[in-house]
Amino acid sequence: MSNNAYITSACVIRNNTVTKNGEPVFTSDNTGLPEFLRSLYDRYSGQYPKFHKMDLLSKLGWAATEILLQDMPMDIYVPEDTGVVLANTSSSLDTDERYYETVSEIASPALFVYTLPNIVIGEISIRHRFKGENAFFIDDHFDIEFITGYVRQLLDTGAINACICGWVEQYHAGYEAALYLVEKNSRGMALPFTAEQAEKLYR
Repeated sequence: MSNNAYITSACVIRNNTVTKNGEPVFTSDNTGLPEFLRSLYDRYSGQYPKFHKMDLLSKLGWAATEILLQDMPMDIYVPEDTGVVLANTSSSLDTDERYYETVSEIASPALFVYTLPNIVIGEISIRHRFKGENAFFIDDHFDIEFITGYVRQLLDTGAINACICGWVEQYHAGYEAALYLVEKNSRGMALPFTAEQAEKLYR
């Protein structure tokens, strides 16, 4: 296994707080999740109208990626070089339930679009023009060893040269995101890409 892989950026979002590269960078008052995600959009992005149509899971993953990639331009790679590998526990169940509630009257196409968890990968990839390998796993907890091992294999085989990977969980009011930018290039934090290092940034 090659050692030539680094965590170059990390973002954790939980309890209305954003941590970037191990340091708190934003905290919001005790508001609901929709309002909190809107505050992240206003602070870190803006001018992307499609955000407002997304479900909460996609908004969470999308906003975490915006923060993750700040000051980390990805145009050094061709689109096929960057992959996205995510996991969560609840899949898209929150949106599935809300969609099911509409079926008895007029089923909502706007909700139906988001009744697969990997749609969050699509929203991230459209925004940043990523076309590399992608996968979305469902697990009962954030299995950091599995995710790092899977992404390591993609990097070591040359399938990709960079990857956004981690955890994006949302069900009703509960949520948590922990994303890492992993690259063969040494830039940014340039911490060794290991499960132990990812765990430290997650905690």
